[in-house]
Amino acid sequence: MLASSCPGWVCYAEKTHGSFILPYISSTKSPQQIQGSLVKQHLAGRRELQPSALYHVTLMPCYDKKLEASREDFYSEVYNCQDVDCVITAIELEQMLSSDDKSLSDIMDGELDWPWDESDAKGIKGHIGSGSGGYSDAVFLHAADQLFGATDPPLEYKNLRNPDFREASLEKDGKEVLKFAIANGFRNIQNLVQKLKRGKSPYHYVEVMACPSGCLNGGAQIRPYQGESTRELVGQLYTMYRELPQSEDENQTVSRLYNEWLSGKHSDKARAMLHTQYHALEKSDVALNIKW
Repeated sequence: MLASSCPGWVCYAEKTHGSFILPYISSTKSPQQIQGSLVKQHLAGRRELQPSALYHVTLMPCYDKKLEASREDFYSEVYNCQDVDCVITAIELEQMLSSDDKSLSDIMDGELDWPWDESDAKGIKGHIGSGSGGYSDAVFLHAADQLFGATDPPLEYKNLRNPDFREASLEKDGKEVLKFAIANGFRNIQNLVQKLKRGKSPYHYVEVMACPSGCLNGGAQIRPYQGESTRELVGQLYTMYRELPQSEDENQTVSRLYNEWLSGKHSDKARAMLHTQYHALEKSDVALNIKW
């Protein structure tokens, strides 16, 4: 299985490799689009509003998130609105502040609006694993527990050709039973695709991100200061990400949403709200004919 949260990767797969690669890509929506379903289909109902009455804005370090938000799959003909109405990138936010001679450090901290139950722990939280969302780590630990009864398995990645292609494995009774990888950047993605086409890929799951170093180094991320390298900036961002409070394994808000909104984890409604589909696109040399 291949991760589905990176729109640059999904777009590349749809346009370049089509029906060969798409069946391997997870049908789970990206976090941005799951939040879109949550805002327009759940929060609107709780506020007794039409989905079109809510204007949903996300802040992302990635220009391709704008393309993702505009996909027809995420448009409701019933309510005449997208699940995500506007995507502002980190660099655009910085530019907007700069146009008013301000920086983010000039803005006073405010209390975070919390649309869920007050009993839930408020605040922005991080995840274990990579700075791209930790998909490989989360799926690995869940699979190890559910499939092999390994409740606290060692999870150590080793670099392959470069730090942006790493792999980890789980052994049981001397036999390798799980093999996962993280592939960042198109050079590594192309190598991965070639392995898949030759039937040589040994991986059960791969966290795939189009940008080198993953989402913390997204194409629309803020730029390094003069004299600072991109690697140094990514390192600082990763440290800040690691310092965030960690999301709990058993999140009360998520459990409540599954039970009260989706009628269970495996319901038809959960499938409709949390999953999507992909479309193999015919190649075209005419720029105006290119579809996302």
